[in-house]
Amino acid sequence: MYNSGYFDVIVIGAGHAGCEAAHASAKLGVKTALITLNLLTIAEMSCNPAIGGIAKGHLVREVDALGGIQGIVADETGIQFRLLNKRKGPAVRSPRTQSDKALYRKIMREKLEGIENLDLIQGEIIEIIVEKSKVKGVLTEDGRFYECKCVILTTGTFLNGLIHIGEKKIPAGRAGEKPSILLAENLKALGYEIKRLKTGTPARVDKRSINFNKLERQSPDEIPTFFSFLTEKRKLPQIDCYITYTNEKIHEIIRKNRTRSPLFSGEIKGIGPRYCPSIEDKIIKFPHHERHQIFVEPEGLSTNEIYLNGFSSSMPLDVQYEIHKLLPGLENVHIIRPAYAIEYDFLPPTQLKETLESKLIEGLFHAGQINGTSGYEEAAAQGIIAGINAALKVKGEGEFLVGREMGYMGVLVNDLITMGVDEPYRMFTSRAELRLLFRIDNADERFTPLGRKIGLVDNTRWEKFLKKYETLRKLKRFVREKKIDKEEEKLIENFDKYEKLLKKGRNLSTLIKRPEAKILDFKKIFEKSNLKITEYLLEQLESDIKYEGYIKLQMEDREKLKKLKNEKIPENIDYDKIESLSNEMKERLKKFKPKNFEELKRMKGITPAAISIIYTYIKLFKKNGK
Repeated sequence: MYNSGYFDVIVIGAGHAGCEAAHASAKLGVKTALITLNLLTIAEMSCNPAIGGIAKGHLVREVDALGGIQGIVADETGIQFRLLNKRKGPAVRSPRTQSDKALYRKIMREKLEGIENLDLIQGEIIEIIVEKSKVKGVLTEDGRFYECKCVILTTGTFLNGLIHIGEKKIPAGRAGEKPSILLAENLKALGYEIKRLKTGTPARVDKRSINFNKLERQSPDEIPTFFSFLTEKRKLPQIDCYITYTNEKIHEIIRKNRTRSPLFSGEIKGIGPRYCPSIEDKIIKFPHHERHQIFVEPEGLSTNEIYLNGFSSSMPLDVQYEIHKLLPGLENVHIIRPAYAIEYDFLPPTQLKETLESKLIEGLFHAGQINGTSGYEEAAAQGIIAGINAALKVKGEGEFLVGREMGYMGVLVNDLITMGVDEPYRMFTSRAELRLLFRIDNADERFTPLGRKIGLVDNTRWEKFLKKYETLRKLKRFVREKKIDKEEEKLIENFDKYEKLLKKGRNLSTLIKRPEAKILDFKKIFEKSNLKITEYLLEQLESDIKYEGYIKLQMEDREKLKKLKNEKIPENIDYDKIESLSNEMKERLKKFKPKNFEELKRMKGITPAAISIIYTYIKLFKKNGK
């Protein structure tokens, strides 16, 4: 064992959690090392080359607002920006971008290499050195010992990773990369409870072998919605994605060969993601579906590799080739890399504090898939929280706690450490009881002041933030005070829609509160305020005005729920009548029949939002004397 030096914080693994953790720790001024098996795969997009999605995009915005790095890199490497849930309310709209996979790795590494206090090291960690339940350092396979005060584990799927392709098993952390066997044994020896999960990835195919004329085109948004509050324009040209569908022939082949899938033969013991199942899982569990949507997504601007989103599989190679050629447009498909399933160890996150520090070992933090989560966005959110807390611990400056009342990051951490996971955890807007408040446009209002106080938010971001909210404050005052006169009616777009409303009152704030009103129809009136406005800022103003009453009610409900602890749930309550609950939740509730709200809160699979819905239903239930 050779003593190779000292670091305040060592991050093990350079995936999305590791990059965010290392960035935060080093930016806070402590000497940090990021140690990974292969420096060429920093920020590797092991599965879908995309960032964001429903609720996931919210997480990226919050990480960015706090001073993180994922959103910036996503914007610089985005090749198809789309805002999801456009037709729904602002609270559930979420950005997503297809990324240039190779460029994402390159840009992330360049940004990390430019950070003072951060060293990138290639090596395999086989042991965390612990003395008297406290971290002392780490040991690499080739004998290097690095002393440190804190370690952040971000091992992804590498702990005892095992790839499955039909009957074939390959020990690996990811295709072509060896797993971390000795580190997994070390963690077990340290006393951790360890469980297994499973995930998977689809085949990568050659775009030159696809007939795109048979596919549905999915175009990017004309005006992109970015992840970072710093980004003002896109850097890369935008591309189209496409959609194809499975069919009964594919379904029949999968049903016929189901026993050859390790998912159904019993070879795979780990629990897979319910919300992102393999294609064989979909066919068997949803036999009534005549077809399933498959998204055909390029992996970058300078590669022929295509990602088939929704077509992950653990089927044998011969079956994979057969079913791929039956997809419309892929009759002559060339598979570059086959699909596979992967099992890996994770450490149940109930073994962690709110800071993501271990309860067992002082100075040891966990972030990402090691905590049972799925997705680059969930990983980054955990990474920045762990990185901040490790740095604060080294500096003796207390703890950084994100409560679930603050945003999706708080919901994520609270869910993990209190409920644990029995399947790969994915963020949804329904998990947050205050989701009306947690919009993508106000993530900076909620997190940037915290990032500034900690030291992650630099002057450039802070000055931009102050200017934005000073303008927003003045706009709110303008709206409250402004009364539209007869002459100004000519400035209103789609005036016919507002003619009757104006007879009831001319206050601009009252008009905008109306459900049918669109703030951009009043853009020319706002221009008279002499304030520097953008459409984006006006839309945020509109959301603040329209949601004001609902947010107040949600906050009141939350306070009431805190006091509910032992309030009884009526025995004769009919959960099937509560339309807002998912069928899965209804089945759980009917099976376990919680007697009070304390039992309800502890039930797995029942979100805080669902608890709020049940509470409201019971109020009506009692009011009607049932």
